[in-house]
Amino acid sequence: MVFFPKHPSTDSILEKCLGGERIEPSEALTLYKEADFLKVMEVSRRVRNRKVSSKTVTYTIFQIVNYSTFCNIDCSFCSFYEPYSSEKGIRLSPEQIIDKMSKASEQGADQVFLQGGVDENLPFDYYLEVLSRIKSEIGRHIHIRAFSPVELLHMESSSGMSLKKVLQNLKEAGMDSVPGAGAEILVERMRQILSPKKASTSEWIRVMESCHEEGLFGSANIVFGSEETPEEIIEHLSLVRGLQDRTGGFLSFIPWTFQKQTKKFYVRDVPSTEYLKVLGICRLFLDNIDHLETSLMVIGKGVGSLALHGGADDISSVVLEENVLKSYGIKSEQKARDFIYESGFHPLRRNLLYETDCYLMEGEGRDGKTEVL
Repeated sequence: MVFFPKHPSTDSILEKCLGGERIEPSEALTLYKEADFLKVMEVSRRVRNRKVSSKTVTYTIFQIVNYSTFCNIDCSFCSFYEPYSSEKGIRLSPEQIIDKMSKASEQGADQVFLQGGVDENLPFDYYLEVLSRIKSEIGRHIHIRAFSPVELLHMESSSGMSLKKVLQNLKEAGMDSVPGAGAEILVERMRQILSPKKASTSEWIRVMESCHEEGLFGSANIVFGSEETPEEIIEHLSLVRGLQDRTGGFLSFIPWTFQKQTKKFYVRDVPSTEYLKVLGICRLFLDNIDHLETSLMVIGKGVGSLALHGGADDISSVVLEENVLKSYGIKSEQKARDFIYESGFHPLRRNLLYETDCYLMEGEGRDGKTEVL
């Protein structure tokens, strides 16, 4: 006989999740502080399997292009940026970006993620040119996900246009969707520690809400593993859930952890059990977001495989180039498919909008035979 310890306060919350009821922030906090992570994983897995196929895990192939390392934000956790006086700084021309994307396209990427520092020396027309040239020279089929809220806020202030007009111009030039980057922890105490110059919580919400209103959907995330408290993690998730209730613009959510990059920012070791519990809570609390990604690039394949059995349905890969983080991710489509098979699922390729019908709905099995997914 197997004995499962009873925990009335957390078991009742998990039963609510199984019953399809929305849990309150206070209940999510109780799960974080008191629940058995294995129970959270099990319930999260069952909730996942109601929203998406229990047999499949999705993946995608995209190129990250970091167009400028110059930045005036000076995030305490970032070693990627360079001050304007630096001789090591990089600012890519539109031609260099086209060259990068051309090579990525040859490797199977039909999606690009444009991300850079807040570079005061780049005019608004630069961004429009990059977007339009990717579409005209690489192909209209290339999906462009671009620009974090802090980059968009810079464009708003530097161009003199309203944020709505900025977004409309970017969309007309070729931007298809937006990332949820720059959120980290959406609590002002932590944002002052992370970067006092960065977008505030209210500014981040305003930008993302405006993007969704203009039909620019995308993802949201949380980055934890520093000085944040459990209460602040749940506050972050509450803000995301509230925004999603209003707009429905978040197609996926990605929890990941900080990496140690600078001496001036404290990073703690996050146990795998805590990561898996937080991921499970994300699945249970964010009941209005269908897809939950595990970032192999940050956590690696070992914990990533467990995450797929604990609520996640996507691996946030294949990423062909990553310059900001130390990447533990997957660099080829075949390796992504192998990983998903080895984790016990069938691989299904998607795009950045979580569409799969743009790809064949069947693929090569590991034995070389065709299998319908």
